[in-house]
Amino acid sequence: MNIILATHNKNKVVEMQNALSELFPDVVVMTATEAGFTDDIEENGATFEENALIKARAVSKKGYISVADDSGLCVRALNDEPGIYSARYAGEPKSDEKNNALLLANLSGKNDRSAYFVSAIACVLPSGEEFTVRGVAEGVMLTEQKGEGGFGYDPLFFFPPLNKTFAELTTEEKNKVSHRGNAIRLFANELSKRFK
Repeated sequence: MNIILATHNKNKVVEMQNALSELFPDVVVMTATEAGFTDDIEENGATFEENALIKARAVSKKGYISVADDSGLCVRALNDEPGIYSARYAGEPKSDEKNNALLLANLSGKNDRSAYFVSAIACVLPSGEEFTVRGVAEGVMLTEQKGEGGFGYDPLFFFPPLNKTFAELTTEEKNKVSHRGNAIRLFANELSKRFK
């Protein structure tokens, strides 16, 4: 089973390969580049699911099972911002440092610091069938960064069940509880319904 993941990020490919290999021992997950797809994809959807589908549809022209994800942070006191604009919240060029600084500034004086990470995964099968899944992780935004790991908003995102920020978790710990880990497990389950 060959799957093309609409990313150039090899870490995401390894993560997907590991998650799927338990259900599909012969699975091979490729980056878009490895499958010969080099076009830029304009993500102009209004939701995580729409953006993931735009990317999956774009690479589906290669004839493989095509998969893409879109993820971000939603902070309730900020009307679910930064949402689909999480990566470029503070503008271009994108910067985790500037995004975190802007988020803290916008949260200043807010009592409700609850937030959730979302990961939407879209799949387009060679038959043309499409489906999406959504993984979520609930947490609270801190007033200062804690932890050296992770990326993006991880140092500000406190996960109460483990009493740590996402940046303080090991990769293994994070994969068990994160929005992306949850979404990948849901995706693997949906795919297995169609190929078992």
